[in-house]
Amino acid sequence: MTTAGSCGRNGGFMVSIKEVAKHAGVAISTVSKVLNGYPNVSEETKKKVQDAIKELNYIPNSIAAALSSKQFGRIALVLDPNRQTQAIDQIFMQYLVGALDKAKELNVEVVTIFPSMIAGMTAEEITRSFLSQSISGVVIYGMSKEDKVLQKLIREKQFACVVVDAPIVNSRTTSISIDQEQAQYDVAKKTVLDDNCKRVLYIAGRRDGYVTDQRLKGMKRLVKDLDLTMMVRQGDFSELTARNVALKYAKNKDVVVCASDLMAIGAMNALIDMDIFRPVCGFDGITLMGYVGKQMNTIRQDFYSISSRAVEEVHQLMNGGEGHQVIMPHSIVKMYYKDIIC
Repeated sequence: MTTAGSCGRNGGFMVSIKEVAKHAGVAISTVSKVLNGYPNVSEETKKKVQDAIKELNYIPNSIAAALSSKQFGRIALVLDPNRQTQAIDQIFMQYLVGALDKAKELNVEVVTIFPSMIAGMTAEEITRSFLSQSISGVVIYGMSKEDKVLQKLIREKQFACVVVDAPIVNSRTTSISIDQEQAQYDVAKKTVLDDNCKRVLYIAGRRDGYVTDQRLKGMKRLVKDLDLTMMVRQGDFSELTARNVALKYAKNKDVVVCASDLMAIGAMNALIDMDIFRPVCGFDGITLMGYVGKQMNTIRQDFYSISSRAVEEVHQLMNGGEGHQVIMPHSIVKMYYKDIIC
């Protein structure tokens, strides 16, 4: 039977908030406080309640209503604009537009979730929040290796998930990305061979990024294949940091390989200020590269298509599909001003 004010399901029987409280050995008001995120509950008590909720598979009324609603089936886009640059974040916008266009085509509703909106929340709290918003699919862009909460959310398989640029796959999770290792290898090899370089300064991304590891692996393979020497420094995907790294180390190297276009722009401007020439290559293929005027090699990723495919994949998972890995194409390009103006 259903108890007014709360409901759930356990083996076909409805579970009340009263039963959760009894199972946890606490008052009903304490369960309510935990469900609503009140701060004045000890961690020990909170864990007892959360364990009881999980064991009994308790679902609050607001969430149960969403689960039985025809509106259940929203997709959450968890993505964050780049706040490290004054430049317009083209990648963020292409991700967003690609997702929205595909969602419209599939006739599904999407909501945008910024990391600041779920900062400090546990995986259980995020789950309740998402379910109360009728969310059943999640696309996560650029998750870091240190994001333990989102990783736990993925492991628990409550939602159909697609992760962009993170190599995580399970029965309810699909990973989508270009071949980061091969792409970094390709663009660096072309730049090195074009100018007959031997000594490489490689400016990597953030230490906690999955793509950082994959791109560095490509560089290490290239160094071995071409018998190069390489110095690696972290650039944190920051134009300013890459500029400072180049000012300090580029003079004694033959080429500067950067793990992003913004870092390549920072490194190139440092070389100009030092009045020396070194070939520089980037990664991403953002339009801003066309305005630099140096026509550096870079890897073009079609962020619009990647995001569109991500929404298509999460929609398939929501309808019973199996998680898998999707590799999207990349290409080596030089961004010319005349090709990007409109």
